[in-house]
Amino acid sequence: MAMFEPGHLHIERHALTPDDVSYNVHLDYEVSKNAKGEKGIQFTMHGNIQGKVMSEPFFLPKEEAYNFASNVTKIAEKYGIPKTHSQISSQHKHYDLMFEDIRKQLDMKSGDPIDLEKFE
Repeated sequence: MAMFEPGHLHIERHALTPDDVSYNVHLDYEVSKNAKGEKGIQFTMHGNIQGKVMSEPFFLPKEEAYNFASNVTKIAEKYGIPKTHSQISSQHKHYDLMFEDIRKQLDMKSGDPIDLEKFE
């Protein structure tokens, strides 16, 4: 199950067998600035994964904000979701809604220039 509203995504899955994975994760986000004054999105991923309570904040600058799913996957793996189990990152419909919301919040438009040095 997944539910989206602007600024928040909730993903929940209950294990069906002892070898299956279970999680109840919330991903909150808002426009913010980091210590360098760069505008971007402050994310907080919290809830529980495989019975482990977790809360992981992360910031992505404007140019990298669309790459949040990579961070979500790495955090999920850190808390016990096997690398071969991609269900937490397969919420394409809901992630698409997040992408659009983030784009609106950061006033990003197709063709906007980016600083490629930030990706080195």
